[in-house]
Parts: sequence; C-alpha cells; structure tokens
Amino acid sequence: MTIALTIGAANADAPINVARNVGFGVIAAFMVVGALRVVTTRNVVHAALWLVVVLAGAAAQFVLLAAEFVAITQVLVYIGAIIVLFLFGVMLTKAPIEGDAQLTRTRWFGGALVAVLLCGLLSFALLDGFGEDRLPSDTRLTLRPSAVADFEGATGITTEGRSETELVEEVNALEGVSGADRSRFLTTARNIADRDGGPLDSNTGAVSDAIFASYLVPFEVTSVLLTAALIGAIVIARKE
Repeated sequence: MTIALTIGAANADAPINVARNVGFGVIAAFMVVGALRVVTTRNVVHAALWLVVVLAGAAAQFVLLAAEFVAITQVLVYIGAIIVLFLFGVMLTKAPIEGDAQLTRTRWFGGALVAVLLCGLLSFALLDGFGEDRLPSDTRLTLRPSAVADFEGATGITTEGRSETELVEEVNALEGVSGADRSRFLTTARNIADRDGGPLDSNTGAVSDAIFASYLVPFEVTSVLLTAALIGAIVIARKE
C-alpha cells in the first residue's frame, strides 16, 4: 500500500496519454483471456492458436512503446516460426488432439497457488525496482555513460558535442580494425547521445543495426536450427 501511494504521488503531475492507456488495457485484456484459454482448452491446436493471440498482444504492446522493430521481430520469430513449428509437431505426431479429459483436474490447486505466489513476487519486484520511474517522453535510445566511455577508450574518439556524421566518419577512418569491431563501433556511434543535442538515433535503428550487424550470424544460425528441428520432426513422424 505504501509503495502504491508513493508511486501515485511521484506520478501525479505526469501527463496522461488516454489513447495509449486505453489501448494498453484492451490489449492486456485480450492477452489475459488468451493465456487462460491456452491452459484450459483441451484441444492442443486450439491452445496453440490462443497462444498466437497472446504473442500478437505482446507485439502490439511493443508498438505502443514505440519499439516497432521488436514488434515485427515478435511476429516473425514467435508467431511466424515458433507457433508454426508447434503446429507441425502436433499434426505430425500421433498424440491425441483433444487431450486427456483428466489432465487439468488433478493437483490443479497446487499449480494455482504457485502461480499466485509467482505473480505476487514478480509484481513486488517490478514495483520495488521500477515503481517510481517514468517512461521518457522521448522514446529514442540513449546509451549509458559506461557504454560511451568504453567506446571512447576502444577507439580513441572523443564524443563530447560531436554529431552522428562526424563520429561515423572517424570510425570509418580507423585503421587495423576488424569488420565485426567496426560494425559494433558504428552501431555505438550512431546511438551515442550528443551532450547538447540529445539522442542521435531511434530504438528501431539501434536494435536493427545490432541484430543485422554484430549479431547477424547468431540470428541466421537460429533460423537454421529451427529448420533442422522441423525437418527432424517430419523424419520422426514418417518413420512411425
């Protein structure tokens, strides 16, 4: 109760975005209903489809947070790949689609108690750690001072009062730097906050540059692993 009152007093003068709050509430309601249906429906395929509703709701919440690239990644990776993999695994095996009638009727009280305890623990941790913080009015990315110091120490480039164009040109002019390190330095340079002008890039650009520059190979390896798992499921099903 004390934590809630403190949060309310700290955010009393914060501007209220009614449309965003209403959108969050509607999307959250759909996610809660979908999550409940995932664990209560007896049809495995229906459970996977309800999981699509939950994941789509998470993507919509990312859109509200101005993280469009993360939202698109959520749709492509989780809905477009993971759920499809689940459905292939279900349909290519001989598991009963309707499930066991007694599956959710035994020991459900213990599971519900654990779920309530975890919900309370996570809620307390979030309120205790971030309860008095507000979302910034500017949703663009700003690197922490430690990241800026690491960049300056590794490249020898001073970032104070420098524009994005100047930083990128100096990174490109560095000699004896590997391709991976140069890509990492360029990503950092594009997102370093100018002390006078504010952040220099958006969350979308920062995340996309990080994934498709420094972490391109791990991203593609994950795609190969998903494809291999799908082929393995088909092979196992054909042998049976």
